[in-house]
Amino acid sequence: MAIFNLNINGKKEQVDVDPSTPLLWVLRDHLHLVGTKYGCGIAQCGACTIHMGDIAMRSCMLPVSQVGNQAITTIEGLSKNGDHPLQKAWLEHDVPQCGYCQAGQIMNAAALLKASPKPSDEEIEAAMNGNICRCGTYVRIKAAIKTAANS
Repeated sequence: MAIFNLNINGKKEQVDVDPSTPLLWVLRDHLHLVGTKYGCGIAQCGACTIHMGDIAMRSCMLPVSQVGNQAITTIEGLSKNGDHPLQKAWLEHDVPQCGYCQAGQIMNAAALLKASPKPSDEEIEAAMNGNICRCGTYVRIKAAIKTAANS
């Protein structure tokens, strides 16, 4: 076990965990931030997407020991009141069905919009490729990203 001082959603958090513990489990089990979901456990589905700095990362395969001093943002830290333009657009376009993948989808889309505020259809498709939605709401996801980009 080792003590890690983390910057999560703008707050300093300290955890005492095995250095190989994936960040996903630190967030969910130790810090009780359960918005980040476990999907596949092999960084292929995107349900566990968080931001490390401004980069979208899969937290299920990211050992806590590799976080260092970098700021981590989870879906809980994206906005204080659920009023991020993407969250509002998600509701406007009725994106969620089962909702399981939505936090990861939104976090991935937020990183895209930070890097490219007015993305083309091709940029959206490339950036969102690999975030799996079992309900197949990809058309609505793309529409919501475009709406958020124009807000």
